[in-house]
Amino acid sequence: MRIRPVAFDSFGARSMCTVVEAGDVKIVIDPSVALGPKRYGLPPHEIEIKRKEELWQKIKRETLNADVVIITHYHYDHHNPNEPEILAGKTLLVKHPKIAINRSQMERASFFLKRLGEIENPPKVEFADSRRFEFEGVRIEFSKPVFHGKDERLGYVLEVLVDDGRKVFVYTSDVEGATRDEQIEFVIESDPDVVFMDGPMTYLPHIFGGKLLERSLENVSKLMERTGVREIVLDHHLTRDVRWRERIDRIFEKGEEHGVKVRSAAEFGGIKEDLLEARRKELYGH
Repeated sequence: MRIRPVAFDSFGARSMCTVVEAGDVKIVIDPSVALGPKRYGLPPHEIEIKRKEELWQKIKRETLNADVVIITHYHYDHHNPNEPEILAGKTLLVKHPKIAINRSQMERASFFLKRLGEIENPPKVEFADSRRFEFEGVRIEFSKPVFHGKDERLGYVLEVLVDDGRKVFVYTSDVEGATRDEQIEFVIESDPDVVFMDGPMTYLPHIFGGKLLERSLENVSKLMERTGVREIVLDHHLTRDVRWRERIDRIFEKGEEHGVKVRSAAEFGGIKEDLLEARRKELYGH
């Protein structure tokens, strides 16, 4: 199995797009990218806008060559309704558009699925919540819908397992640090080798306070203690904070104790970390 982060916040724009190549099956998870509309009261800098477009072109190339595409929820940094033609002919596994979903995402899902039905050679769409699929001996399994964050306000997401018989990979989608037990249960039960996890939302301390951070760190620690995981990528919401490493220093210590590598997606992918949104003030010369 080959796991490749394509676009993440540590690459310079909001995304968790990931490619998994397992046997003869190429899987793309959450093919989209977006920018934070406001940060420090500032709109995206031209450098961010350029980076987003560069990443989107990479995502499109990967998606056009995919066999299976997964969409874990309907926020725009995880799905793109504007270019549905890149999904033509694919097997598309998506979050259910009407069950365990908030109003905003329900409306977006309806629009997206309508757009898909209008293209030539539309994809084969399957609602994936709590389901298991197999493609050429590769197992793809989905969690039940779990909160996008600490509660249902932002809706629900699906967590994803990919197992090729030799390696198990889990992708959590937007769990914002997995502060809820049900967000970490699927990950622990999967006993993964590699996890890509949406890390705690430390860049918004007025929303994500000390108690939530403590719960997140406890749950990531449980993952190390109760499974054979060897690599954990923490990114997305977490890497919108330039000081993200010191915020979770306990996790790095725990990783050393258990022989687990803890890295950003950029580090995992072997590229230079570039936290553009977190550095927006600096980009504007403030």
